[in-house]
Amino acid sequence: MSHQIDVQDVEYLRHGDKPLLARLFKPRGDGPFPMIVDLHGGAWFRGDRLNDTVINEALAKSGVVVAALDFRMPPDASYPGSVADINYGIRWLKARAKDLGSRADLVGAIGISSGGHLGMLVGMRPRDPRYAALSLPAGAPAVDASLRCMILCWPVIDPLARYRYVKKLKEGGKPYPDLVDRVMPGHDQYWKTEEAMAEGNPVLALERGERVEMPPVLYLQGTKDIAHPRPDLDRFVTHYRKAGGQLELELFEGEAEGFVTRNPGSPAAARAIERIIEYVHKLGR
Repeated sequence: MSHQIDVQDVEYLRHGDKPLLARLFKPRGDGPFPMIVDLHGGAWFRGDRLNDTVINEALAKSGVVVAALDFRMPPDASYPGSVADINYGIRWLKARAKDLGSRADLVGAIGISSGGHLGMLVGMRPRDPRYAALSLPAGAPAVDASLRCMILCWPVIDPLARYRYVKKLKEGGKPYPDLVDRVMPGHDQYWKTEEAMAEGNPVLALERGERVEMPPVLYLQGTKDIAHPRPDLDRFVTHYRKAGGQLELELFEGEAEGFVTRNPGSPAAARAIERIIEYVHKLGR
């Protein structure tokens, strides 16, 4: 069933004189619909709420409320600034879920590349005091940022390992892949130190045996993605499942990074979007 949708931008948070917007994609009809919070990629320092419109529109037309968030990035804030914005955004949306045609217990997230990392971090540590530092307005319902599910689209799941990987490529001298110069500045500006990359790290959190929340995960990645190293994916999948988390892995043969948003008309992109829609509705009942 295809729904007519309404799209609007709303301010969900403000830092000083800088508003942060959420683009809402709302299906018409009787809810409650599942709700998905979209977190854009861009190596933690580029991109905005418009990045993933091809996915968000398709989700909304299938009967899902989608909220695509802007959040602070360098130079406005380094880690954990964007994580705090996202944690707040999830709580803000949960507090208004009924008015948006959803329910607080039906709110999950999707994250692309660095947005996948940020979403997984919030999902694993929804009540971390640093991440939950921003208070909702007085009188808002008492909600946390726990997630119904997390959809990871080629996430930077281990920021430290990825940083060392691109540094090694650069040290090998030219010609090296252009991704090195695209992503290294983001690592440096957002994280500042390798210690921070190790701390805010879903893979290492599992390897350290941290007590974390484990929302069900759908993990999508292309087999020719050189921007998101396969060993990091394998470590996360292994440790998440071993710790008792539910995780469905979908690998797309021959596809490179960003294949859904870079080539939305491709058969692989259509398959990936269909898989995301199916997953959200399966969990959103």
